[in-house]
Order: sequence, then C-alpha cells, then structure tokens
Amino acid sequence: MGLALATAITAAWLFSLLALLSVDLASQSLSLVVLAIGLRTFLQTGLFIIGHDAMHGVLLPLHSGANQRLGQLALALYACLPYQHCLLNHRQHHLDPGSHQDPDVLAGAGPLAWYGRFMAGYLGVGQMASLLTTWAICLLFAWPHTANPALAVGLVCILPLILSSLQLFAFGTYLPHRGAGQAWAPGHQAHSLDLPVWLSLIACYHFGYHREHHQSPGLPWFALPAQRRSDLSGCRLAPVTRGSKDSAIASLPT
Repeated sequence: MGLALATAITAAWLFSLLALLSVDLASQSLSLVVLAIGLRTFLQTGLFIIGHDAMHGVLLPLHSGANQRLGQLALALYACLPYQHCLLNHRQHHLDPGSHQDPDVLAGAGPLAWYGRFMAGYLGVGQMASLLTTWAICLLFAWPHTANPALAVGLVCILPLILSSLQLFAFGTYLPHRGAGQAWAPGHQAHSLDLPVWLSLIACYHFGYHREHHQSPGLPWFALPAQRRSDLSGCRLAPVTRGSKDSAIASLPT
C-alpha cells in the first residue's frame, strides 16, 4: 500500500509539473489557477511524507536499501533536501522531543520564530543552489509555452513549495508540539489535532494525528487514522518515553 500510494503521489506530482508548465497560466481563470496551486501544494507535501515514511523504514520495510533510495528521491524532488541530514534531524526529534536538542521544536517561541528555526534546520547553501538550478531548468522548459515563464515557475514550483513548508510546519510540528513540556504531553511531547479523517488527510496526510505517530512511529501515514480510532476507544499503546530509542529510526544507518 505504501509503495503504491508513493508511486501515485510521485507520478501525479511529475505529471502536474509538466502539464502546468506547458500551458499559459496567465490566460487561465483565477479559480483554475488557485485549484492548480492547491493541488501542487498537496502533492508537494506528499513527497515529504514519502521521505518521512522512508526515514522510519516503513516505505519498503523488507528492502532497506530500496527504502532509503526512494526516500532520497522523494526528498530530492521535494526541495533538493539531503536525505541523511533530514534523517539525523528526525532521529533526534523522536529521541528527545520538545527538548533543547530537538531540531524541530522551539519551545516557548512564537510561530514566526519557530518557523524560522524549523526552516534553518533544513536549508543549506548547497541545497539552495540545487533548488535554484532546478527552477532554472523548469524556466527553460516553460519558455516556449508561455509569455511569462517566470510567473509559471513561481506559481507551479516556488509557491507550492513555500505553502507546503508552512503546511508541514503548522500541522506536523507547531500545532502538535505547541506547549511541549506541559503536563498534557508526557514522554513524547506531542498531541493530536481533533480533525475528521478527510480534513486530516487534506491538512497534512494525517500528520496532525501526531500523538499516534510518536506512540507508534513504525506506522505509515495512511495507518494513523485507524490507530487514532483505536486510541480513542481505549486501546492505547505505551508512549515513547523521552530519551528512549525509536526503533523505526534507530535501525537506519547514520
């Protein structure tokens, strides 16, 4: 299931990229352009989710090498992110969530400062150079199809990536970990957003069910709603305690 969904998300991302760079968006209706940007943002976020599942070893659990290569591809397509760096950051996030050692959490900070810290942990000079090169290639691809290729790249490539980073930060980091260290979030320092399943999917591929993710990090993203239903019915798993090993991440190479 995980591989099939990952393939579908990646194929849709590639098809939408090529298709939208091949048309003159300036001549399209505003509603269609907004819909295209929303779709691209959702698919862009999906690429990171694929990389995230690979970091937990659940994309292809029986084939660790292929699992890692698919994760590398997904994060490269997402924003030219280095897989190993993201893996180390995410490992630390699960080992010591909500602490000063957690690269994803800035406890007590406002959302803007927290977002800045969040982005700084993943952006680098080499990564940005690769990203700019990729956008330049997209610009050349769009050139024969539109009178304003820079606008096309901005709407199809750059804006969806920015919106996706905000989506991942808001629903996958800030809201679930806001208040880290408080009594309501013992051990894993995370809680879940009370969203219906359809909205949870749209919001961030069920990343908002974050308590369940930290309790059972070996579950793929599409299995989190079932785990949440199980938790709400009283069949809870023991939480991952601070400083304990996250086996789904610790099994991967450093």
